Amino acid sequence: MESAPSRTAMFAAVSRGLFRLETASPWVLDDVLALVLVGPVWQQLRDQFDPLFPGPVRSESRAAVCTRSRYAEDRLAAGAFTQYVILGAGLDSFAWRRPDLLGSLTVFEVDHPASQAWKLERVRELGLPLSDSQVFVPVDFEAGPVQDVLGLAGFDWAQPAMFCWTGVAPYLTAQAIESTLRTIAAAAPGSEVVFSYRAEDCALDDAGTEFARIYTPIAASAGEPLQPGWPVSEIERLISRCGLKVVDHPARADLQQRYFAGRTDGLRPYTFETLVAARVT
Repeated sequence: MESAPSRTAMFAAVSRGLFRLETASPWVLDDVLALVLVGPVWQQLRDQFDPLFPGPVRSESRAAVCTRSRYAEDRLAAGAFTQYVILGAGLDSFAWRRPDLLGSLTVFEVDHPASQAWKLERVRELGLPLSDSQVFVPVDFEAGPVQDVLGLAGFDWAQPAMFCWTGVAPYLTAQAIESTLRTIAAAAPGSEVVFSYRAEDCALDDAGTEFARIYTPIAASAGEPLQPGWPVSEIERLISRCGLKVVDHPARADLQQRYFAGRTDGLRPYTFETLVAARVT
């Protein structure tokens, strides 16, 4: 298969970069490198899609994409983890943004083979340094569990790990989500996963509803259709059934207080996705 970036991964990277360029400090995430990884096409994507989203909807969606990365990295920094697994890594720039954390970690970037090949080609073009701590693991999430390929890549199932799985589950079937959660539950006790899932429609505010209305056909046309949303109680039952324990399930108001308190522009993340942290016990 010819290497090609995931279109939705490109959207997410452009959102992270434009949040940095177009939002007043303090920034919940400083990821201007995301635009460098995307390349000059980021301007075309901005010009093509920005007019489709009303200003407040656009701002909240970019804030949410940055918040989910920040939330996962905060939990990583607070824990005693030796391994960081980014599932559906896309154009994630953690390894270059957070050298303060990289030294004590092995970072496994897990993604679709075509998307990952494109990213690595882009990294080489830019001359970005690759650390010995970075391990790239190509995998198709819909094809089956990632446990075997992670093990072959050097992941140690006996050592605690943090799994970051954001911006992926909204596109996956319930079966694929359950399979991945069960794989994570096989990690060492104390391991955690942070993931984001699509909220059910009745939980969305007006901006979240508008985002869903506009973005759903965009994702479908990119060949990555969105799946139905989840009620909070149902996703928590699934997590428990997979052998994990929910340790944090922040509402939008919690994230707003944690990361956007004191701002005068009213910026906050959207309600379209919800974050949850779960632990292997």
